[in-house]
Amino acid sequence: MAEKPQPVRVLYCGVCSMPAEYCEFGPDFEKCKPWLIHNAPDLYPDLIKQSNAKEADKVTEQLQSTGISSDGATPSAPKQEEVKRLPGGKIKKKEKQEVVIEKVIRNKRKCITTVKGLELFGVKLSDASKKLGKKFATGASVVKGPTEKEQIDVQGDISYDIVEFITDTWPDVPDTAIFFIEDGRKVPAA
Repeated sequence: MAEKPQPVRVLYCGVCSMPAEYCEFGPDFEKCKPWLIHNAPDLYPDLIKQSNAKEADKVTEQLQSTGISSDGATPSAPKQEEVKRLPGGKIKKKEKQEVVIEKVIRNKRKCITTVKGLELFGVKLSDASKKLGKKFATGASVVKGPTEKEQIDVQGDISYDIVEFITDTWPDVPDTAIFFIEDGRKVPAA
């Protein structure tokens, strides 16, 4: 007679509430690592190796930073870099000042040229879209892109003259800060 199949016991993460073997694919894997090291060391043995290596690095750094002084004063602690953290543990990075121009083809022959990053140089996007629309005699508007940042969408392929127009109209934008996106790669315009 065949044995009854036994139910599978699934270990759920205490941080993200996903099964422990799927934590690495979740949004909070960095937060889950300490819990996984403590509660499921057999699932992620490389995490234990990483944590041991980090602890060893900390110890060696502390040993290297301590100095022996003849006056008996205690050594000062090394200064830590201050990083701005947002709610949820995300780190805010300073954006690079660059203008990215991309040509997006839609409906076979029609295309849109998007201009991103002009606001980083102090350019008001609504004024810039009006100037681009007048210069190239097309429709231009300020829209939110896929990254929730505002960008200028200009109808048509104006990538041939736009670099010269941007540098002439806004002298704060250097030629070296303008890039094109071609085949998914960022290429300097100059």
